[in-house]
Amino acid sequence: MMQAWRMRADGSVQTRMTHDDEWNIWFPHISPDREKVAMLAYRKGDVKPSEHLPHRYVELRLMDSDGGNMRAVVSLFGGQGTMNVNSWSPDSKKFAYVRYRIRGEEV
Repeated sequence: MMQAWRMRADGSVQTRMTHDDEWNIWFPHISPDREKVAMLAYRKGDVKPSEHLPHRYVELRLMDSDGGNMRAVVSLFGGQGTMNVNSWSPDSKKFAYVRYRIRGEEV
């Protein structure tokens, strides 16, 4: 399972942040105030660790930067491309993401 980790800039003190056996956690993005982390979660079995796939049902999750208090913000159809770059607002109150459409219809 893919999970989020953090480490110091020199690569030392590697610490696992997420511990979820049912979801693959990808693309953690730290807020400018360093208080929160937004991330993408794929359901177990929907992707392999080597895959970066679009067109999957995913959750966007938010957690405290100390590794606790994770919650789902929204479930949506997306995947790779939903949140590739850090898209936090400068005040750390909001973040942007891309919701996909299939044949002109939102799912």
